[in-house]
Amino acid sequence: MSQPPQAPHGRVVVGFDGSAHAERALDRAADEARRRGTALEILAGWPWPKRPLPDYGVQDDEGKLLYSSARRMMDGAVARARSRAPNTTMIPSLTTESAAEALLRCGRTASLTVVGTRGHGGFAGLLLGSVSLRVAAHCTSPVMVVRGDVDRVRDTIILGLASEAETDVKALRFAFDEAARRDAGLRVLHAWRSPAPRSDQARPSQLGWDDVEGLRKAAEAVPQYAVASLAQEYADVRASATAVCQSPPQAIVEASREADAIILAVHRRPRHFGLQLGPVTHAALHHAHCPVVLVPTD
Repeated sequence: MSQPPQAPHGRVVVGFDGSAHAERALDRAADEARRRGTALEILAGWPWPKRPLPDYGVQDDEGKLLYSSARRMMDGAVARARSRAPNTTMIPSLTTESAAEALLRCGRTASLTVVGTRGHGGFAGLLLGSVSLRVAAHCTSPVMVVRGDVDRVRDTIILGLASEAETDVKALRFAFDEAARRDAGLRVLHAWRSPAPRSDQARPSQLGWDDVEGLRKAAEAVPQYAVASLAQEYADVRASATAVCQSPPQAIVEASREADAIILAVHRRPRHFGLQLGPVTHAALHHAHCPVVLVPTD
């Protein structure tokens, strides 16, 4: 099969396999492309929805049938996306690459890659499919995993901020940009925990009141500093800072009930192989009540 023309940089890319989860991701991706004024690339990777014979040996006639079936699926996807974003350029792409590899490759030059939680190939009980998980774990540009109701509007973007605020600058700027595009409020959320008491002590805590108060003030300063750093540049964005003494994964999942999107920075460890998803990211991807955007740090 000939390769499609080179897609433009800055577009939105969405993975599509015809499943209900992929349709929800397609709807959100069309909205994102429309807001950005960019093209939308709709990507279907191998295996296409109608599976070939075991071991993927495809004869000529069967290959033509599979291709025709995939093209009809893609035509339907383009029509669905165009109904939500009529003035957006649509780029349908069929590839014999695996879906995850194709999405990671195309995502390198995209402003956003959008995936659903699961496709046709997963077990019904899985919260996150293997393709979505692999793309989330290895992305090099922003990735949105579509959870919750894509048409629900809360007019709020939430950025989950780690204590190392200076390493989350890309995610912070992405969150301000997203809030500006939507004319939504931005809530920068930082969750912190008091140090656990030492097990060899009878007292419930090693910290006095002044110590705890100092930790609270330091935690509150993290999101306040982040908001202040871009407040003048994004003067029209209604940004607020919140610090909560709570488990970070729990805080993010609970906050997602009132958000249009949760944005998290992805911190990658150099020369570390395998899945690199921390507990907060893992909890958000599996349990958030709205789409989750992962923004890789440098």
